[in-house]
Amino acid sequence: MVKPQQSWLYCLALFLAVSCEVITGLVLDDSMMKSADYLSPEFAMKPGSVVNKFYYNIDFPKGHIGIKDFNAEVVDEAGNSVSLQDTYLHHWVVVRYYVRKGLEDKGLRSKPTLRQGPDFMVVRNTGVCKNLGQYFGLGSETRKTVTHVPDPYAIEVGNPDEVPEGFEERWLVNVHAIDTRGVVDRLGCTECRCSLYNSTIDEYGRPISPDYEGGLYCCYDQTQCKVKEGFAHSLRKLYLKYTVKWFDWNESFLPVEYEVSPCDSSTVSSNDCIDNKRISFNMPRGGYLVYGVAHQHAGGIGSALYRKDGQAICSSIPTYGQGNEVGNESGYIVGMSTCYPDPGSIKINDGETLVLESNYSSSQKHTGVMGLFYILVSEQLPRQKEISTF
Repeated sequence: MVKPQQSWLYCLALFLAVSCEVITGLVLDDSMMKSADYLSPEFAMKPGSVVNKFYYNIDFPKGHIGIKDFNAEVVDEAGNSVSLQDTYLHHWVVVRYYVRKGLEDKGLRSKPTLRQGPDFMVVRNTGVCKNLGQYFGLGSETRKTVTHVPDPYAIEVGNPDEVPEGFEERWLVNVHAIDTRGVVDRLGCTECRCSLYNSTIDEYGRPISPDYEGGLYCCYDQTQCKVKEGFAHSLRKLYLKYTVKWFDWNESFLPVEYEVSPCDSSTVSSNDCIDNKRISFNMPRGGYLVYGVAHQHAGGIGSALYRKDGQAICSSIPTYGQGNEVGNESGYIVGMSTCYPDPGSIKINDGETLVLESNYSSSQKHTGVMGLFYILVSEQLPRQKEISTF
């Protein structure tokens, strides 16, 4: 039996970072792949309304598995895809956690329960920011961003040997969506401009600084963005539909927000109006790069990961919609390009200093934007004899 080896999935961001363990293994044929669609609990929305809810103990594949794909989108009661022009998906996040047996039946409903405690533990990572949990998640770009983990890799979950005694492994989903039907300023609502939400305190009742013009502090759950006078529309019930593809575990496997200020258009052409943010950090553990993708909001023009000497490791560029149909909504980021380097071609060393760069157009002001970057690295490449097809 081959001895398991560890690898990691990192999310590198200007303000966020997370990782999770993954496994590498045999290249399995499609007949062994399983797939299922799940729905979050419903959330009701009216024009201008905001939901940012946490739902605990959601449906998820059972047992010890290796995940190959994980994606999501907002759908209506009939299962139809919902346009970003009507409901902007700010972000969705699915998190794995351990809960003391029996506690989940009592109900976990409030955001503060995400904090670690004697009865509740978010599954931690081994990455750049060890205080964050393992998760899956994207935003408006979710429909056209590839999330497939390439062979011979998969993300391992459900290992019973890792669950603390007296606890169970569970999953939760966080959905942050903004209904923009009939609003006075669609972009302003999606960027959470405080003036449109009439927000002076955050979700915990703390005063918002007058200098804070927009972001998550102003568009929390049950806030309301300004709607055109006289506009009326029905309340509707929506769901986050999330799709998981996986293999059952096989012992042959190997374990593997900020603000953009407008430029001075009187002195700089619109093509040169670029807001550039860079941050350097040390990778606690290295490995061979397997996959990479960025997450940006409207206004984003791309993100990249570099070595300290300037050598490019991976870049990710947004695709903007050009029409009105679902998945091609004009003005919205509907997809991000991904990196799938040739196996073994890019290796990140333990402790190596990397540079993350996020670029946004500054031809106009943007609030509440994000610059995240996800990479999947493997500690070792599989030996040739381990790559076979059943």
